[in-house]
Amino acid sequence: MTAGGVGLAALLAACGSGDSGAKPTAQASARSLAQGEPVSGGTLRIGALGRASAITRDPHGTQANESDYLIISLLYDTLTAPGATVNTAPRLAASWKADQDVTTWRFTLAKGATFHDGSPVTAEDVAWSLRRLRETPAGAARLPGVKADNIKADGDSVVLTSDYPNADLPLMLRLTTFVMKKGTEEVAGAPGSGPFKLDWYRDGNARLVRNDTWHGGKPYLDAIEVKIFESPQAMANALLGGQIDVASNVGAVAARVAASRQDVQVLRRPDDMAMPIVMRTTEGSPYADPRVREALRLAVDREAMVKQVLSGYGKVANDVLGTGDPDFAKDLPQRARDLARARQLLQEAGFDLSKTYELRTTEDISGLAESAALFATQVREVGVQIKVVKEDSGAFWDKTWLKGDLYTTYWGTNDSVIFFASKLLLTGAGQNESAWSDAEFDQAYKQAVGTLDPAAREQALRRLQEIQHQRSGYLLWGMADGIDLAAPTVRDLPKLPGYGRVQLERVWLAR
Repeated sequence: MTAGGVGLAALLAACGSGDSGAKPTAQASARSLAQGEPVSGGTLRIGALGRASAITRDPHGTQANESDYLIISLLYDTLTAPGATVNTAPRLAASWKADQDVTTWRFTLAKGATFHDGSPVTAEDVAWSLRRLRETPAGAARLPGVKADNIKADGDSVVLTSDYPNADLPLMLRLTTFVMKKGTEEVAGAPGSGPFKLDWYRDGNARLVRNDTWHGGKPYLDAIEVKIFESPQAMANALLGGQIDVASNVGAVAARVAASRQDVQVLRRPDDMAMPIVMRTTEGSPYADPRVREALRLAVDREAMVKQVLSGYGKVANDVLGTGDPDFAKDLPQRARDLARARQLLQEAGFDLSKTYELRTTEDISGLAESAALFATQVREVGVQIKVVKEDSGAFWDKTWLKGDLYTTYWGTNDSVIFFASKLLLTGAGQNESAWSDAEFDQAYKQAVGTLDPAAREQALRRLQEIQHQRSGYLLWGMADGIDLAAPTVRDLPKLPGYGRVQLERVWLAR
């Protein structure tokens, strides 16, 4: 895909090294115009990464494309959402309450919520949608512990009953619990209840118009046009050439390019995206022995990865997902590079150093393939030979994700420890990327979510993270900043991570 504007190579030469250590929003604050009062009107043109081979229009499908996720999130409502001042805020659910043992939860719907065709959103619609979601391949991860038969409509509420006490269920519903009309068969173009309605859709590009009757309040923008880009470079060039107003989640290289330009806002969400390397843990995998996984974690130069892959727009991580959690255990011993120990562990495990192993990756997001290449270079120092295999997005998500022995993945949401544990790490979780199963981890998880006692919860969460740090199938070397580039007229882009970053109903354009 091509785009207008000046090429990245020329811009990089003109910009010099830049200052990658700036405060998260310092550049945006320094160069943005005075905010003023929000005004209504205008069309926001926003670019998002995606590939034609991975397009989905199903709100309950695997949304590998940023462009699909953005469009779906504007058209459809979730029950809850990340909040600016609270961890979990109302969305389509106005309130929620659990029974005494936090096993059964009642979610009461927002008054006046309607679909884009004018029909009311009912509890039957929500229950049907959640049951449909639960039956998808990833549904078990999105609704952990809640079987389809235990999702019921009751008046203006939806009642969910978990197999075990779960005080964190509202938090787990924040990501993709998108609601459709009961009985929807033709997903493409099906009406949602979100802040924008579909005007047209073509091959991953779409125009959405304001939903004046949205239950959350009238959005400021008249319309949003989403344009799909196959590379961060093309998207950044389109922004710099004036063809779009926002380059969403464009990556570190583009941020460096724009750093010295006075006509571009650079907005950073600190350590927002995880790009771990996944090592399959089941018998028959070369990485089934925990000593091998530990050796590879010790072979990585994390500082070099952050500096070279992220251009400094990120920070070193410690192999535990959920760095945005207030309960994240920051005092766990930081794993550092130790080549001697790595070689010793590989020898003890009997790891075959005569073979060449494949690491599969995609170019879905900026830095992902680069991280694979640098990892392969670094582990050579302990004798491990890695061949990086770049796959087309569609092939990767169909054939490698959840199945491969060694591959890169990414999570563009800096969510809680519990969120990631429920979706990626529990035994049998629908998105258990490393096929990991650990009885002690499962027990610690149930202890953490099953109590409202702060001290008991803190202790269980600590143990949960210790186990993940010691022996999971993840090598999380760093956390990348989420980076948007925006024209100077764009106001109030979301600063929240994850699903929060695609909530564009409060964005407005200065005249």
